[in-house]
Amino acid sequence: MNKNRKNIVTQTANYVQGVFEKDSSGHDWWHIYRVYNLSLKISGVEGGEKFVVELSALLHDLDDWKLNGGEDANKAENWLKKVGVENKDRARILQVIDEVSFKGAGVETRATSLEAKIVQDADRLDAIGAIGIARTFAYGGNKNRVIYDPEIKPVKHNSFDSYKRNIAPTINHFYEKLLLLKDRLNTTTARNIAQNRHEFMEKFLHQFFSEWETIF
Repeated sequence: MNKNRKNIVTQTANYVQGVFEKDSSGHDWWHIYRVYNLSLKISGVEGGEKFVVELSALLHDLDDWKLNGGEDANKAENWLKKVGVENKDRARILQVIDEVSFKGAGVETRATSLEAKIVQDADRLDAIGAIGIARTFAYGGNKNRVIYDPEIKPVKHNSFDSYKRNIAPTINHFYEKLLLLKDRLNTTTARNIAQNRHEFMEKFLHQFFSEWETIF
């Protein structure tokens, strides 16, 4: 990677850290940093254009609907233009970002490039396991959601709009998304990492319901 590209990555990391450092929804700078490092780890085995992977990972949450009041934004595109990313690379990065997010259990979220597969996998890995559990409850608390209500059952959302409107209890999120991710990963490297994290979530849920049932 040439010096100019390295400078762009450094500038982007500093910019994104400033945007997300005070986030309390589980989408803070450390989430971005973990996704960035996981992306590099996966890319080191699977391949892909490093510059595209790096910037896509760093910017993947910048325009996320969950963090922008449900409104679409163009912050990532504007930033890439500002730091002088070439048109071809900019288009590839924006395409990766567009394909990263989970949009509902019944909605296909196919990654169309190796770089998109890598960053999508990295983002999903950070949604599962011990850190994924912590992030899930951080997000639920941030959105004033109850932890669990046995009267409200998990839903398989068949449209992105339905998924965005969801305000179900936090425990439901495990069944509506998190437990599904292991089998929706793209790369062998990510699937190998996911196995232990998936099993940890299953153990957590077993313990959660065991404790819940002793009370009720």
